[in-house]
Amino acid sequence: MRNWLRCGVLLLLCVTQGAWAGTVLVVGDSISAAFGLETGQGWVYRLQQRLETHAPEYEVVNASISGDTSSGGLARLPSLLAEHKPEVVILELGGNDGLRGQPPLQMKQNLAAMVERSREAGAKVLLLGMRLPPNLGQRYTTAFAGVFDSLAQEKELPYVPFFLEGVGGVEGMMQADRIHPAANAQERLLDNVWPVLEPLL
Repeated sequence: MRNWLRCGVLLLLCVTQGAWAGTVLVVGDSISAAFGLETGQGWVYRLQQRLETHAPEYEVVNASISGDTSSGGLARLPSLLAEHKPEVVILELGGNDGLRGQPPLQMKQNLAAMVERSREAGAKVLLLGMRLPPNLGQRYTTAFAGVFDSLAQEKELPYVPFFLEGVGGVEGMMQADRIHPAANAQERLLDNVWPVLEPLL
């Protein structure tokens, strides 16, 4: 009887101290860093709120930095994995690579390395795809989009093909710079992610 009581106390301590809590690590750029908005307006903050209802054992760590590229994310990733030990890593990078005209193949190699390092650390990976505006040229924009499609297929990744679906280029959903989603678009961004993320939790 005492042994069962002792086990019950230990179980309660584990739960109350968050020993079983999982971490969702978001590694992204300005879109996930809520550029131009209050932190509490961003889709990542809203994700934490949704998890409190649907998966309260999880917490969200937002490691997104405005202006970051796939190479920057790759450089930062090892320390983030070591510190937070996430169960799920959401990769939202590549947009700045494209806007700077960097080679799509290099971006793919960086993202692939991030996937592998995350998996080696025991995390599941969710890839958020991006598309570029047509003014950058059809050849480049097609190659850019193909990076996400092919990487998701080759690595068998849970995947959102276009993270800004229903937001990018939609009147009233973007900030004045026409690059960053407005506050009223953040819930749509979360809704784009949630159906693919929820089965991973």
